[in-house]
Amino acid sequence: MSVEVNNESAIEVDEASIQRLITYALDVLHVHPDAEVAVVLVDEAAMEQLHVQWMDEPGPTDVLSFPMDELRPGTEEHETPPGLLGDIVVCPQVAQAQAEEAGHSLIDEVQLLTAHGLLHLLGFDHAEPDEEREMFALQREILTGFASDERKRASRRR
Repeated sequence: MSVEVNNESAIEVDEASIQRLITYALDVLHVHPDAEVAVVLVDEAAMEQLHVQWMDEPGPTDVLSFPMDELRPGTEEHETPPGLLGDIVVCPQVAQAQAEEAGHSLIDEVQLLTAHGLLHLLGFDHAEPDEEREMFALQREILTGFASDERKRASRRR
Protein backbone atom coordinates (compact mmCIF):
# COMPACT_ATOMS: atom_id res chain seq x y z
CA MET A 1 0.00 0.00 0.00
CA SER A 2 1.44 3.34 -0.97
CA VAL A 3 0.38 6.06 1.47
CA GLU A 4 2.23 9.33 1.16
CA VAL A 5 1.75 12.05 3.78
CA ASN A 6 3.26 15.46 3.10
CA ASN A 7 2.96 18.31 5.61
CA GLU A 8 3.25 21.63 3.80
CA SER A 9 1.58 23.55 6.63
CA ALA A 10 3.19 25.43 9.51
CA ILE A 11 1.50 23.19 12.08
CA GLU A 12 3.23 20.03 13.27
CA VAL A 13 1.07 16.94 12.87
CA ASP A 14 1.85 13.27 13.60
CA GLU A 15 2.24 12.17 9.97
CA ALA A 16 2.98 8.55 10.93
CA SER A 17 -0.39 8.21 12.67
CA ILE A 18 -2.15 9.54 9.56
CA GLN A 19 -0.31 6.97 7.48
CA ARG A 20 -1.29 4.20 9.92
CA LEU A 21 -4.93 5.37 9.85
CA ILE A 22 -5.09 5.25 6.05
CA THR A 23 -3.45 1.81 5.98
CA TYR A 24 -5.87 0.56 8.65
CA ALA A 25 -8.93 1.96 6.85
CA LEU A 26 -7.91 0.58 3.45
CA ASP A 27 -7.43 -2.84 5.00
CA VAL A 28 -10.85 -2.71 6.70
CA LEU A 29 -12.44 -1.60 3.42
CA HIS A 30 -10.72 -4.41 1.47
CA VAL A 31 -8.83 -2.10 -0.85
CA HIS A 32 -5.98 -3.73 -2.76
CA PRO A 33 -2.58 -3.42 -1.04
CA ASP A 34 -1.15 -1.77 -4.17
CA ALA A 35 -3.64 1.12 -4.07
CA GLU A 36 -2.06 4.56 -3.79
CA VAL A 37 -3.29 7.54 -1.79
CA ALA A 38 -1.69 10.84 -0.82
CA VAL A 39 -2.51 13.13 2.09
CA VAL A 40 -1.30 16.72 1.90
CA LEU A 41 -1.54 19.10 4.84
CA VAL A 42 -1.68 22.71 3.68
CA ASP A 43 -2.05 26.14 5.24
CA GLU A 44 -5.20 28.26 5.04
CA ALA A 45 -4.12 30.27 1.99
CA ALA A 46 -3.43 27.14 -0.08
CA MET A 47 -6.67 25.52 1.08
CA GLU A 48 -8.67 28.63 0.25
CA GLN A 49 -7.16 28.64 -3.24
CA LEU A 50 -8.16 24.98 -3.77
CA HIS A 51 -11.61 25.59 -2.28
CA VAL A 52 -12.29 28.46 -4.68
CA GLN A 53 -10.78 26.65 -7.67
CA TRP A 54 -12.56 23.32 -7.24
CA MET A 55 -15.71 24.10 -5.24
CA ASP A 56 -16.24 27.74 -6.23
CA GLU A 57 -16.64 28.58 -2.54
CA PRO A 58 -14.76 31.31 -0.67
CA GLY A 59 -12.52 30.77 2.35
CA PRO A 60 -10.52 27.78 3.50
CA THR A 61 -12.25 24.52 4.30
CA ASP A 62 -11.16 21.61 6.49
CA VAL A 63 -10.75 18.80 3.93
CA LEU A 64 -10.99 18.26 0.18
CA SER A 65 -10.78 14.97 -1.70
CA PHE A 66 -9.62 14.48 -5.26
CA PRO A 67 -10.50 10.95 -6.47
CA MET A 68 -8.55 9.50 -9.39
CA ASP A 69 -9.42 5.94 -10.46
CA GLU A 70 -12.89 5.88 -8.86
CA LEU A 71 -12.10 2.79 -6.82
CA ARG A 72 -14.76 1.48 -4.43
CA PRO A 73 -14.46 -0.64 -1.28
CA GLY A 74 -14.10 -4.35 -1.84
CA THR A 75 -15.27 -7.34 0.16
CA GLU A 76 -13.44 -10.15 1.93
CA GLU A 77 -13.91 -12.31 -1.15
CA HIS A 78 -13.11 -9.62 -3.72
CA GLU A 79 -10.86 -6.75 -2.77
CA THR A 80 -10.89 -3.66 -4.94
CA PRO A 81 -8.34 -3.72 -7.79
CA PRO A 82 -5.05 -1.86 -7.45
CA GLY A 83 -5.04 1.74 -8.58
CA LEU A 84 -4.68 5.36 -7.70
CA LEU A 85 -7.27 6.36 -5.11
CA GLY A 86 -6.37 10.04 -5.20
CA ASP A 87 -5.44 12.90 -2.88
CA ILE A 88 -6.81 14.11 0.43
CA VAL A 89 -5.98 17.71 1.34
CA VAL A 90 -6.37 18.74 4.99
CA CYS A 91 -5.95 22.19 6.53
CA PRO A 92 -4.55 21.84 10.09
CA GLN A 93 -5.38 25.48 10.93
CA VAL A 94 -9.07 24.92 10.22
CA ALA A 95 -8.85 21.53 11.95
CA GLN A 96 -7.34 23.19 15.05
CA ALA A 97 -10.29 25.58 15.38
CA GLN A 98 -12.76 22.70 14.91
CA ALA A 99 -10.88 20.55 17.46
CA GLU A 100 -11.05 23.31 20.05
CA GLU A 101 -14.78 23.77 19.42
CA ALA A 102 -15.37 20.00 19.67
CA GLY A 103 -13.18 19.64 22.77
CA HIS A 104 -10.66 17.17 21.41
CA SER A 105 -7.08 17.19 20.14
CA LEU A 106 -5.78 18.41 16.80
CA ILE A 107 -4.65 14.91 15.82
CA ASP A 108 -8.13 13.53 16.57
CA GLU A 109 -9.64 16.14 14.26
CA VAL A 110 -7.04 15.57 11.54
CA GLN A 111 -7.67 11.82 11.73
CA LEU A 112 -11.43 12.39 11.51
CA LEU A 113 -10.95 14.62 8.45
CA THR A 114 -8.55 12.11 6.89
CA ALA A 115 -11.02 9.25 7.34
CA HIS A 116 -13.78 11.47 5.95
CA GLY A 117 -11.66 12.40 2.93
CA LEU A 118 -10.73 8.78 2.31
CA LEU A 119 -14.38 7.74 2.27
CA HIS A 120 -15.05 10.44 -0.32
CA LEU A 121 -12.21 8.99 -2.44
CA LEU A 122 -14.00 5.65 -2.25
CA GLY A 123 -17.27 7.08 -3.52
CA PHE A 124 -19.12 7.83 -0.28
CA ASP A 125 -21.07 11.05 0.05
CA HIS A 126 -23.36 12.75 2.54
CA ALA A 127 -25.64 14.86 0.32
CA GLU A 128 -28.72 12.77 1.21
CA PRO A 129 -29.74 11.72 4.75
CA ASP A 130 -29.35 7.97 4.07
CA GLU A 131 -25.92 8.53 2.47
CA GLU A 132 -24.88 10.66 5.45
CA ARG A 133 -25.95 7.97 7.94
CA GLU A 134 -24.01 5.29 6.04
CA MET A 135 -20.87 7.40 5.56
CA PHE A 136 -20.72 8.76 9.10
CA ALA A 137 -21.38 5.32 10.63
CA LEU A 138 -18.51 3.85 8.60
CA GLN A 139 -16.31 6.82 9.54
CA ARG A 140 -17.04 6.20 13.26
CA GLU A 141 -16.36 2.48 12.82
CA ILE A 142 -12.99 3.16 11.19
CA LEU A 143 -11.93 5.73 13.79
CA THR A 144 -13.05 3.54 16.72
CA GLY A 145 -11.25 0.47 15.35
CA PHE A 146 -8.14 2.50 14.60
CA ALA A 147 -8.12 4.01 18.11
CA SER A 148 -8.35 0.49 19.55
CA ASP A 149 -5.45 -0.67 17.36
CA GLU A 150 -3.40 2.37 18.44
CA ARG A 151 -4.00 1.59 22.15
CA LYS A 152 -2.84 -2.01 21.56
CA ARG A 153 0.18 -0.73 19.66
CA ALA A 154 1.07 1.66 22.50
CA SER A 155 0.72 -1.05 25.17
CA ARG A 156 3.06 -3.36 23.21
CA ARG A 157 5.73 -0.64 23.24
CA ARG A 158 5.65 -0.35 27.05
